[in-house]
Amino acid sequence: MPRKKVENHPSLEREITTNAVINTNKDAFAARREQMAMRARKEEEFETLKAEVEELKKIVKKLSK
Repeated sequence: MPRKKVENHPSLEREITTNAVINTNKDAFAARREQMAMRARKEEEFETLKAEVEELKKIVKKLSK
């Protein structure tokens, strides 16, 4: 599909047929993917810690009876 450079943005191109703007900066794309993966890992770790705290609460309640 034919593309045209976006004025004043060297890493952006506009696809002529669909008028979509495409980022051609592969380093920025890779950095964003890594950022998203890191956020997913942190979210997973947080959920694991929440589950462990809930389990510890149950154990403490059981022991206090």
